[in-house]
Amino acid sequence: MTSAASLALTITWDPTIRGILVVLVSFLVLCGSVYLVLGTDLGSRLGFLVAAAGFWGWMVIMGAAWWAYGIGLEGPGPTWQVREVLTSSSATDTSAAALPEARDLSDWRELPEGDVVRGEAQTAADEALTGEDSPVARFETTAGYVTLNAFAVGGRDPDSIVSRIPGPSPAQYALVQVQRAVEVVTLEEGQTCPAGGTCIEFGEAPPPAEPVEEAQTVSVILVRDLGSSRLPSAIVTLSSLAIFAIVCSSLHRRDKLATEHREQSTTV
Repeated sequence: MTSAASLALTITWDPTIRGILVVLVSFLVLCGSVYLVLGTDLGSRLGFLVAAAGFWGWMVIMGAAWWAYGIGLEGPGPTWQVREVLTSSSATDTSAAALPEARDLSDWRELPEGDVVRGEAQTAADEALTGEDSPVARFETTAGYVTLNAFAVGGRDPDSIVSRIPGPSPAQYALVQVQRAVEVVTLEEGQTCPAGGTCIEFGEAPPPAEPVEEAQTVSVILVRDLGSSRLPSAIVTLSSLAIFAIVCSSLHRRDKLATEHREQSTTV
């Protein structure tokens, strides 16, 4: 008895187990009380079917709201995925890109600083260029390069009313170009400035990062992955609708059978 009480106290102090127990008890109390009332009035089988129809119908409505507004149970959100990393001698030379759309940037729109798309693409490019596990890493830190330009093409037009209609979205690509930055050396007492570097005295604020003009341009080509944030809510809605239809069909067949029995008893 003492060991069981100790175990119960231990479980109540575990946030994970306690959360599961709270949800489970709440579900049993809410649904169980409704089934208990229906079972006493309609019988155990019919009461269960009516309670199940009400529960799964509510699940359909809740899942449909999640699905429509993208809330509730969500899947992976949209992200930028690195398609390829291209190295060239000039920022305007992207003819060696494997992606046909990236070989000519004349139709791409330049993204200004502060643009949301540029910020998201820049973050993904930084992770690819400096990540320890990244197969396309080129630099140790983001301080080793300077972002030159950022471009984007494709996707939906945010100013168009047609783009608000649900449906497949065209492919969207982004291109971020970086170049190796000029090394900034903090001089200590008696140290001389190396050739080709920018030197500052100890305690002096470093100058703005500048690219090395003769360095090669690294172009990171990214593709927009729209993710599947609404997939879990769609699965909940459709599966709940299927179960709701099965329960309603069982109620309908039972009602028809009860009607036939009443007609036969009246005839007799």
